[in-house]
Amino acid sequence: MIAQTLFLLIVIAAVALFTINVRKIIRNINLGRPENRSDRPAERLITMLKVAFGQTKMVKRPVAAILHFFVYAGFIIINLEVLEIIIDGLFGTHRIFSSFLGGGYNFLIGSFEVLAVLVLVGVIAFFARRNFLKLKRFSGTEMTKWPRSDANNILIIEMLLMTAFLIMNSAEYAFIKTHGSVAYASLYGHDPAGTFGSISPTLSSLFSGFSASSLFYIERYAWWFHIIGILAFLNYLPYSKHFHIILAFPNTYYSKLQPKGEFTDMQSVTNEVKAMLDPSYIPLPVAEGSRFGAKDVQDLTWKNLMEAYTCTECGRCTSVCPANITGKLLSPRKIMMDTRDRMEEVGRNIDKHGKDHTDGKALLDDYISREEIWACTTCNACTEACPVNIDPLAIIMELRRFSVMEEAQAPASLNAMLSNVENNGAPWKYSPADRFNWATNN
Repeated sequence: MIAQTLFLLIVIAAVALFTINVRKIIRNINLGRPENRSDRPAERLITMLKVAFGQTKMVKRPVAAILHFFVYAGFIIINLEVLEIIIDGLFGTHRIFSSFLGGGYNFLIGSFEVLAVLVLVGVIAFFARRNFLKLKRFSGTEMTKWPRSDANNILIIEMLLMTAFLIMNSAEYAFIKTHGSVAYASLYGHDPAGTFGSISPTLSSLFSGFSASSLFYIERYAWWFHIIGILAFLNYLPYSKHFHIILAFPNTYYSKLQPKGEFTDMQSVTNEVKAMLDPSYIPLPVAEGSRFGAKDVQDLTWKNLMEAYTCTECGRCTSVCPANITGKLLSPRKIMMDTRDRMEEVGRNIDKHGKDHTDGKALLDDYISREEIWACTTCNACTEACPVNIDPLAIIMELRRFSVMEEAQAPASLNAMLSNVENNGAPWKYSPADRFNWATNN
């Protein structure tokens, strides 16, 4: 009963802390302006199934795709056994599913063990790619000490969790093999669950010669380490870029379904233009903020902010960005990370000082520079490359809109073009009356 009570308290504490942190993230996302992304539900569902579940955009880099599939599929499927561990922990049982799954239980555990090994292979390969091969896309000015440490922390935690799972099964198999089913039943309260597939019998040789009590305590330690590690990992997610394993699904569901080259209109501007052309026009409701474009995170939409939390920091967007490739300051990954950092800062200010507090800072200038936003060519290479359909360009365009429409601050060449459009109805400096002179002269 002591063990069961302790287990229950740990689970309650873990779930409560995770809930508190997730509520803060939801609050921060809701700082954004409203936006309707509930249209075309069937198409949205298909997009989510293809991109989030099917990992279809990962295959553009085959090696990374295979390794990621090992980790993704293995880690998700293996954690189905967490359900059994939780039931065992709460009710004081041991391998409760073995009693009614029969021989299928051996197959299930054997499959889990194979997947655990594949997860280890993938995680070790990812760790080597980051720390020994030092792939270029994992570096950059935005990849400071914390993002690098965060990535390694995740990989190390996953290594430890899979290792604990294999040790747990291997020690138990070694117990059965060395000390027999009678001794096993006297300690665990039931007959041996089975042979545990092919991995445990192989690894059990590491525990040859161990006493029954030693094997029992090794198995129990690995069992506790595994489940507490999973609960701890659950509560690490809200502080980590690995939160994308949760948000990737809603983020892809609410993807932009319009063509990538199609920019959104500002309804407030549309209303004003139509009212000028037709005095009887009744303006449509406007969900936009008080500004044209965006200066801070509150001026962006909730979808923009969700994408900031969904960013995996993989660097695929930056690696294909032509501005970044040619040495410009722009990094689409940094745009998303800066948006998330600013959103977190605003959230902390709300926690400390209330929702009306202003700290005199903004996303534009304090986090993202003017040079960055004007380096963008709007080619959409970043949105095409993102494995979870994040759209950095949408944030860049909103920051540009604010700079142009609210502050009249833009590069000289752009100001000249805008002036020509206003005065001549075209981007060029020539009078509309002279527009067809080229045809006459030729």
